[in-house]
Amino acid sequence: MWRAIEAATHLGNLDSLENVPVFDFEWQSGIHFTMGENSTMARKTEEPADLYLQLMKACLTNVMYGDIGFRRVSLRTYWKRWVLNRFAARGLAVVRPQRIDRSGWFDGREWLPDAHTMIGMRRLDNLQECIEDVLERRVPGDLIEAGVWRGGASIFMRAVLKAHGIEGRTVWVADSFQGLPSPSEEEYPADTGDLHHTVDDLAVSLQEVRGNFERYDLLDARVRFLPGWFRDTLPRAPIERLALIRIDADMYESTTNALEALYPRLSAGGYVIVDDYGGLPAARKAVDDFRVAKGIDDELNRIDWTGIFWRRSAGARADDREAAAPPTP
Repeated sequence: MWRAIEAATHLGNLDSLENVPVFDFEWQSGIHFTMGENSTMARKTEEPADLYLQLMKACLTNVMYGDIGFRRVSLRTYWKRWVLNRFAARGLAVVRPQRIDRSGWFDGREWLPDAHTMIGMRRLDNLQECIEDVLERRVPGDLIEAGVWRGGASIFMRAVLKAHGIEGRTVWVADSFQGLPSPSEEEYPADTGDLHHTVDDLAVSLQEVRGNFERYDLLDARVRFLPGWFRDTLPRAPIERLALIRIDADMYESTTNALEALYPRLSAGGYVIVDDYGGLPAARKAVDDFRVAKGIDDELNRIDWTGIFWRRSAGARADDREAAAPPTP
């Protein structure tokens, strides 16, 4: 998403994660990293399930089809937008060829225009490792992504569960499916001047995301959608427990809404993954403020230049259990 919003919002210092520990990534043959000597990915590179998941990553990031992509032209002036809309009304789009830097693709700094995810291979590997870890340790709960764009990471969540024959957990897919909200600057000053809501590329419809799940034959009863603004949908979502929370919400408000509604439902031993911590100062501040307010001192682990995660070590407190109770009709 970074190319799409580069001109619309300020980015954080990419070196700002230098004090966050780096999880042990190590280049291997093929397209994946390991996460330590005992990594599931390192041990199962020839297992059918792992081969399937590596293929899923290549498809979701669209790297199977070369280094040249066609990116839609997005213009901001009234008349140029009018021209583009006239083309769009006839089912046409104005595009330009663009060569993708593979090193940037690997850690999500670059992404192919037709890809179903922007997050890069490191963050996909981290997502796989975290899911497989909670499965191995039998941490109870479902999986959720808050902020899904075209659905790629959520699709991969369902793929990991299917690869391991897990049918008792649900993947929750939460998004407005209409882009990001306009900033509420008085209530959330950290979002002052935020322009994510003006970026058309971030608005992907529910129909398109459902269609992307169908392309991979992964749209089933174990995938449930939560359309709407996080402040409205997540507190009332019929989720009892979670084993993994992945947040890609960009803004202070959206990140805070997701953490406040979902963290109380996270089981001890479950994971929180935040996509934007190193790249967007508002998202980083939301995470830091939340952790301070809740007294969370679990160690932050760095995935790449922007993504971080932590594992919840403490059991649910009394107020957490109350907040995690299913909503009354």
